[in-house]
Amino acid sequence: MAATNISPSDSAILTENTMELYLHFACLSLSWRTLGFVPTMGALHEGHLSLVRYALQENTDVFISIFVNPTQFAAHEDLDSYPVTWNEDMAKLKKLQEEHIATVGQSKKPGVIRGVFAPTVKTMYPTLPPTSDIAGHGSFVTITPLGSELEGASRPIFFRGVATVCTKLFNIVQPDRVYFGQKDVQQSILIKRMVKDFHIPIQVRVVPTEREPDGLAMSSRNVYLGDRRREDATVLSRALFAARDLYNSGVLDVKRLRKAAFNVFEEDATRVRSDGRVGPSGRIEIDYIAMSHPDTMGTIMDDEKLNPRIGAVLSAAMIVSPVDKPKTQEELNQRSVRLIDNVILEPRIDRKTRKHLRQHAANPGMFRKIPQRSIRRVVRGSGEVEAREPEPTVATGAEVEISKE
Repeated sequence: MAATNISPSDSAILTENTMELYLHFACLSLSWRTLGFVPTMGALHEGHLSLVRYALQENTDVFISIFVNPTQFAAHEDLDSYPVTWNEDMAKLKKLQEEHIATVGQSKKPGVIRGVFAPTVKTMYPTLPPTSDIAGHGSFVTITPLGSELEGASRPIFFRGVATVCTKLFNIVQPDRVYFGQKDVQQSILIKRMVKDFHIPIQVRVVPTEREPDGLAMSSRNVYLGDRRREDATVLSRALFAARDLYNSGVLDVKRLRKAAFNVFEEDATRVRSDGRVGPSGRIEIDYIAMSHPDTMGTIMDDEKLNPRIGAVLSAAMIVSPVDKPKTQEELNQRSVRLIDNVILEPRIDRKTRKHLRQHAANPGMFRKIPQRSIRRVVRGSGEVEAREPEPTVATGAEVEISKE
């Protein structure tokens, strides 16, 4: 396939041909260049672009994939209507590359968006048509029990499809680093588990969630909402933020923290909107509000208390029904939209570790005296010294980045 003008680089390519990619990546490897990879389904927004920015900062070359993967959609889901914005996506990537070069300037050689991999379904599933039924026919990757909990319980084939397509993409692209967003926190942890269990030589980076000014987590599905439901959708992030604020005040009781989130949904039912109406324009159904271990996503029950040295992930999903009284053709054509979000309840530093960190700031030679477990749990934004060398806003290894929104 012919080259496309995505970046200033003459070697930027747009392809669906795996053999072309193999040859291209072999040349990169022989040149001692590093390859960052951002897998997407297109309809790029600022959340996707933030992943590309991180990749450009860490790698000489960056590839993006755009592939709407059919095996992660159930038969009743939005595969056929998933937004496709190809021209806009290409324009955003080109603009991002130009901005990155201007920002880096002459201080160092900037990373380059080297191309976009846009495979067909036949390329990704060469032997059998992809299946969306739970039994499934074909070659799949499953991660249990993680893939059947929370999002996996609501969408039984979702993580099987994600794990399978990511394995295929990793085999084709063979990147040094791959980038995912914290908004899909369970997906990020599942990918980390898969990479570790299958000895895939890739570093998984988890980048903080990008949000709209009103707190709504950026998602390609937000375009489905329309104006009136868009305002209603902010209840999801507000509920999570309320629970996080309570945790930050010192509360560790899981039941109280989850209750704080549920209370926001209850109060929102009578909140006056900007257009004067009371309550949401359509029914809002909570799928789950769950407290989970930050490394495994194992459920933490209501009768437990959080370990302040470990923290937790509070995640939620909700379904926004079409408006009750549609006023426009767009509202007449609305369908239910499922939204997910999460916040990290950051681990707290005990007094002994805080003292060690302050001593380390004054005398780095004392680093060996700091308890290693405590070092791993130091969080960015706590007002203390970061006691590790990797990039402060990107997760490395087997742990999810603990970051403030």
